[in-house]
Amino acid sequence: MRLEQDENKKRRMMMMKYRNRNIETERRLVTMAALIYPTAKLRHSHVERRAGHDYASPRSGFTIVELIIVVMIIAIAALVAIPMMSSAASVQIRSASNMIAGDLEYARSMAISRGQKYSMVFDPGVESYKIVDEAGIVIKHPVKTSFDYIVDFKNDGRLNKVDIANANFNATTSVQFDCLGSPDSGGTVGLQAGTTTVTITVEHVTGYVSIN
Repeated sequence: MRLEQDENKKRRMMMMKYRNRNIETERRLVTMAALIYPTAKLRHSHVERRAGHDYASPRSGFTIVELIIVVMIIAIAALVAIPMMSSAASVQIRSASNMIAGDLEYARSMAISRGQKYSMVFDPGVESYKIVDEAGIVIKHPVKTSFDYIVDFKNDGRLNKVDIANANFNATTSVQFDCLGSPDSGGTVGLQAGTTTVTITVEHVTGYVSIN
């Protein structure tokens, strides 16, 4: 009887020990699973914290590439804007000088083709000039045939900033071309618009026209 009681006691102790060991094993497994596979709630909160951190921390400053692009855009804009910033006076004086040089060539070609003298007469006082034939009559404009060949800077909105500062052809304000295209004298015409000046020169003998 005594032996049987001791045997039962040993069995109960072994069963309790075995049960405690199983409980400890289960706890370890649960702990490992929680570490490896966090619950949906924990994962969600982790993602939210990560996203919140990303959105709450915007980049500061610019990258080198962005700075280079900005500098290039500014440089291109400056290159485009500089010609547009030229004053109206500078543009007008270039147009006026080209017009006078062309009209001098036209008067010369008329003298050669018609075999008679043609003159270009300047009037600095009223900022105008005209082309006349051998008899001193103003010729008709080759394009605007109903108009006399008279150019008036003052009344032309494209050239009203230009002044005929002087015209000097052997102490006169006119130059005459003969049938060979030679001028009766060489000379110059000076134009001014603001601070810009241009000189148109007619060479003696040859009648060559240049702009300086």
